[in-house]
Formats: sequence, C-alpha cells, structure tokens
Amino acid sequence: MTTIDPSADVVTLINVFTVAPENQQQLLDVLTEATTSVVAAMPGFVSANFHRSLDGTRVTNYAQWRSREDLEAMLAHPTTAAHLREAASIAIGFEPHLYEVTAAFVTGAAPTTRSEGASAS
Repeated sequence: MTTIDPSADVVTLINVFTVAPENQQQLLDVLTEATTSVVAAMPGFVSANFHRSLDGTRVTNYAQWRSREDLEAMLAHPTTAAHLREAASIAIGFEPHLYEVTAAFVTGAAPTTRSEGASAS
C-alpha cells in the first residue's frame, strides 16, 4: 500500500505521460497490465498508482520502490522493457523523475518532515 511518509525508506518514481485524449485509456490499460503481470512481482516493488488528468492529456504514475537499484533492475528486465516501449509508443512524451518525500500533511495531524540530507536508498 502506498504510504506517503518522509520517514519511509523508499524511492519514489513520478512519471508524467503526455497523451492524446483518445489514447488515455489505452495507456492506462497498458500500464495496468504491465504492473499486474510483471512489475508488482519484481523485488523491491512497494506500490504503484495511476492518475488520469480530467482533460485527458496526462497520465501520471506514482510508484514506490525499496531502492533505486530495485527500480533500475525492473526497468532493465526484458519483459518490463517491452511493456514500457509499448507505453512510450502510445504516449506523445513522458517525464520520469525520482523523488523523496520531504513533508506530508494530513488533516488533524502534525506534518511529518524529512531532515535535510536524510535520503532514501
């Protein structure tokens, strides 16, 4: 399950795909199939969440991995690479970046933060 917590020892991949509105669902289907059939079983996988923009032009993947090395191994896996090529062929473009959570705010609770210099693996 996704936990957005600055103290969690995970690396976060946020990948924003640009897509023609008529292809948004097809891209979501490809990403869902890849995650269900391959990615979720890979070592180090924590969670993946797909978000669709209301205007139909974006799909965002918010994924958490135990480490950067686990994420890189998944990306290099031949079966996963084939799914990613298919997703890239549907998208107009995409921007994957790695992140760490620095603060999380929840109604009725004090914010949690990550100290500067503290980093996920």
